[in-house]
Amino acid sequence: MLRFGPNIDLDLTAFGDERVRLEALVADLWHVSLNKCPASSATRDAPILEEWRLALRPTLCLTGLTTGHPKLPGQQRAIVTSGLWMFSEQLGLGRTESRWYQLGRPVSDVSKDS
Repeated sequence: MLRFGPNIDLDLTAFGDERVRLEALVADLWHVSLNKCPASSATRDAPILEEWRLALRPTLCLTGLTTGHPKLPGQQRAIVTSGLWMFSEQLGLGRTESRWYQLGRPVSDVSKDS
């Protein structure tokens, strides 16, 4: 996750590295969608993975109650987001793999009011 905000010194190297990594993924997605297979130059020197299997791993995300979600209708609907990529508590914003979220009160603030 990349942190940003008015009082945070951006790690421009990390932002640049992540942008390059994601641009390469997008280029591969385009190539496969157009050609139904990756470019031979992209896979020629790919490392070999022996005794492989599919697995799950935890990733940082947001949970909460959403209103105004384009794909999950309703008010105060409980959700778990996709992976969190950028986060600014100062600006009240989080960017997941799918979209930006405006951050309201965190759960700790809500429990203080109860």
